[in-house]
Formats: sequence, structure tokens, C-alpha cells
Amino acid sequence: MRNAILTLCLLIQTSVFAQEAIESRPSPLALATIRYKDTYVKITYSRPQKRGREIFGGIVPYGKVWRTGANEATEITATRDVVLKGTLLKAGTYSIFTIPEKDKWTIIINRDIGLWGSYNYNQKQDVMRFDVPVAPITDMTYEPLTLKFNQRNDVADLLILWDRTSVSIPLKFIL
Repeated sequence: MRNAILTLCLLIQTSVFAQEAIESRPSPLALATIRYKDTYVKITYSRPQKRGREIFGGIVPYGKVWRTGANEATEITATRDVVLKGTLLKAGTYSIFTIPEKDKWTIIINRDIGLWGSYNYNQKQDVMRFDVPVAPITDMTYEPLTLKFNQRNDVADLLILWDRTSVSIPLKFIL
């Protein structure tokens, strides 16, 4: 009888815990994807929120390597070779780091993947670096960090949008 009561108590306790909701991350995981013919590009990143904070020059300092999101470093995967701002990127998975400045950002594509933040960033693993201009957003504020593609057939722009700041990375599919 004791064993039956103990088993029943354990089952009730287990089912109560099984009904609890899983807490979501403050900066949830997100994807930006694009496809052209047989080439697929995917960006995996975490979306921090503005929450009334000063973003660039504040929580994201100017002149320092940033993981381009929250939590794990942002990653780009291409199933075939593509061209980013005139430079060939071989098929594979890479981390995307950035160095934000007021008027331009340095975009960094790096071989190291699976990194937490930019704490272990190693410049020797860079595949490419290039600068892109900053474009202010005047008509709205992006509350969450947003990465998305603006596609026009075999070319596209990877847009990084947060707060009232926009940068655009040109991408070309190789036919």
C-alpha cells in the first residue's frame, strides 16, 4: 500500500512539472533564408530587443568586434559559393562578426563557428573583411535586431536593421 501511494505521489508531481511552460530566451533564435536556383543561404542569429536602451555607441560599443546579435555568434551557411561585396565566399558555414562605427561597419566572415559571443574571436580565422556604409532609418524604429534578405533574382542585400540603423551587405549568387 505504501509503495502504491509513493508511486502515485511521484506520478502526480512529475505530471505537474511536465505542464510547466518552458521559459523563452530574452533574445530568441531567428533565421533569415534565401534561395536562388540550387543555392541556399541561411543566417542563424539571436534577436536582442532595444527595450529603451541606446544601442549603437551604447550596449553595442563603436569600434569593437560584435557578435552581430546576442548569445551565440551569428552564423551564415551557403550551400554553394556566393559573392559578398565582390569577394568569393566558398560554400560552408561561417561566423559573422561586425565592427560598428557611426558612418560605416566592418563586416567580418570568420571560419570559427559555434562560438558564444565574440569573446573568443580570432582574427587569424577571418575569411574576409569589408566595409559597408550605415544608412539611418528615419521612418521607424526596429525594436528587435532584424536580419533579412532583399532579393532581386540572382542578387540580394543582407540587411541588418536595429533601432534606427541599417547596413546592407550585397550578395550575388554564382550561376
